[in-house]
Amino acid sequence: MRVVLRSQQLFLVLTTVLALLAGCGFQLRGSYSLPFDSIYLAMPDYSVVGADLKRAVRSSGTTRLALTASDAQAIFQPGQEYRDRIILSVSGTGRVSELRLRYLYTYRVIDAQGRDLAAPGTIELVRDLTYDDSNVLAKQQEETLLWRDMENDLVHQLMRRLAAAKPPSAAGE
Repeated sequence: MRVVLRSQQLFLVLTTVLALLAGCGFQLRGSYSLPFDSIYLAMPDYSVVGADLKRAVRSSGTTRLALTASDAQAIFQPGQEYRDRIILSVSGTGRVSELRLRYLYTYRVIDAQGRDLAAPGTIELVRDLTYDDSNVLAKQQEETLLWRDMENDLVHQLMRRLAAAKPPSAAGE
């Protein structure tokens, strides 16, 4: 009797939690649907962001990656990419105790005639990091992970912005 009662209580709690999650608008992030039939990514092969963006476009399923710009309905052109390490605070002995990592990325999405399909954009990502001279190796690894996390976040933001762009037929209107 006691086991049945506990399983009913557990079921009730789980049902309540799921109902609350559904009620707040939570949903898993799906793939992005891009409004282009094809897109050319004018990014070098060695670019980590470029490789991740190509993978994300392929997973969208609706848009083909063009091999040349002339074969594409839309052309993604990366602009400048800046990575900064800014000292936020120092200890009483003059050692760095807090850093800010700043990643700035500019881009354009154009058609074959050079017309903008979306307003030229800039994405700025910031992460704060505490620093400790006694754990240099661990803090370097944490910084590397934060940069990688910002690159992943950048790709997701680029995909959202590409999904919101106007296709060439609607861009001229």
